[in-house]
Amino acid sequence: MSQSVTETTPARPPRPASRPNGQWLVDGTTPLNGNEKWKQVDNGIAVRERIERIYSKEGFDSIDGTDLHGRFRWWGLYTQRKPGIDGGKTATLEPHELEDRYFMLRVRIDGGQLTTEQLRVIGNISRDFGRDTADLTDRQNVQFHWIRIEDMPEIWRRLEAVGLETTQACGDVPRVFLGSPVAGIAADELIDPTDAIADIAHKFLGTDEFANLPRKFKTAITGHPSQDVVHEINDIGLVAVEHPDLGVGYDLWVGGALSTTPRLAERLGAFVAPGQVTEVWRGVVSIFRDYGYRRLRGKARLKFLLNEWGTEKFRRVLEDEYLGYALADGPAAPRPTAQGDHVGVHKQKDGRFYIGVAPLVGRVAGPLLTGLADLLEAHGSYRLRTTPHQKLVLLDIAEEHVEELITALDKLGLAARPSLFRRSTIACTGIEFCKLAIVETKQTATDAIASLETRLAGIDVPQPISLHVNGCPNSCARIQTADIGLKGQLLPDGNGGQTPGFQVHLGGGLASPNRDEAGLGRTVRGLKVTADDLADYVERIVLRFLADRTINETFAEWSHRAEEGALQ
Repeated sequence: MSQSVTETTPARPPRPASRPNGQWLVDGTTPLNGNEKWKQVDNGIAVRERIERIYSKEGFDSIDGTDLHGRFRWWGLYTQRKPGIDGGKTATLEPHELEDRYFMLRVRIDGGQLTTEQLRVIGNISRDFGRDTADLTDRQNVQFHWIRIEDMPEIWRRLEAVGLETTQACGDVPRVFLGSPVAGIAADELIDPTDAIADIAHKFLGTDEFANLPRKFKTAITGHPSQDVVHEINDIGLVAVEHPDLGVGYDLWVGGALSTTPRLAERLGAFVAPGQVTEVWRGVVSIFRDYGYRRLRGKARLKFLLNEWGTEKFRRVLEDEYLGYALADGPAAPRPTAQGDHVGVHKQKDGRFYIGVAPLVGRVAGPLLTGLADLLEAHGSYRLRTTPHQKLVLLDIAEEHVEELITALDKLGLAARPSLFRRSTIACTGIEFCKLAIVETKQTATDAIASLETRLAGIDVPQPISLHVNGCPNSCARIQTADIGLKGQLLPDGNGGQTPGFQVHLGGGLASPNRDEAGLGRTVRGLKVTADDLADYVERIVLRFLADRTINETFAEWSHRAEEGALQ
């Protein structure tokens, strides 16, 4: 998907004085909106001291409003939705009317790497402070709910005692660094990015250098040929590739993001050697900090800058202004060799096995997590990974323990051999806790999976069909890159009222063994389904696909060529 633009573009185009975009190296650093003003006063790092010294002691009512709705995010804290507020009020109420006096807390897990000791601490925090809530996100994080501000010092103490943190888990900062869940263990891995991710985190996480970006910045690095970190929808993606002359390194992608204006990342055509990863990452983030648009927050992601500049100019600015040298040209990575969720049983390079397991749409709980830690240790394993697909990968299992462990995992609610839809369905937080949501997602998706497992039992579906359920238009569950993507909205109920439902996107996807490159889903005008009818619709569309498909045609290919009437 690299561009072949050859014309010369000025490095710093002049801007009309009446419409500055807030680019620091073009327009100066004068704040152009309220968020930019308070970030210049205090970029969020210092708010932790106030939480520990004041807010945790004096309670929720003592919290400064800008800290509450802004700077708290720099430490992984969002107020959660007050129970009982229906989706029709999401867009009409002010934040303080929607929010509860409890918080969602996000724990960042860079590279998804966990020990059983860390997992047990997470499970105990869920039990002691989060009413047993815990969700695996599609960005390798764990999220708690029902967290009180009074408990944050003790939560941080427990997390940091085992090497975990919530630092810059949210906010206008570099978010969690996605890494291959099988880094360092897979027999077919090209390169292990663990040290590169650790180096970036050590040098830049929690520092002032990137604590005030225009918006969030997302990173994905993988050395596995499955391309298992959804790099096409990250601000920067580094994907393992073998250069014919320089050996194994990374192919550089920039500018991906979804939300309401989806844009897939693009290759810069540049090869990044292993020793260049940190400085290239720093250069790309610096471009975003210095040239990113800060006037309108809806236009403040890196994808909008890339859209204006193009890949040729972006690479030139990176090399000339930030690296001081030219990167080598490099080849694109080949099509992925396997599914990137790593579900199932796989051999490690040391002869042991790793097992990828699927909870239901990422929903876990304190007792499940502590029970899993106990179970792994009883089978000689002390390591596991989270994934960008709301899954867990359990490492270092001796061959003789594999089957008995799979049986025990099933009893915990973790399936190593899940049904088609349990494996390929993800869901965002939804209206249960999220202030932006319009509809419920987790239970809706869970109910749909249970129904589809019965309805489609024994049906031979040739490839996985992904089902992504999102509670609002912001696409935290990546609806535009799913085979069946569902965007939450309220629909007429036929009696003058409204009922929860979804707009349907069809045929999206990222690069996979069945797909050469990423593409966005198709939206058919008027194609909407109520939450109650979701399983009916999915069953109908899957059976129609199976009846109509040509030999070797995928669901995505079929759904893009099918007549609109066939997709209803």
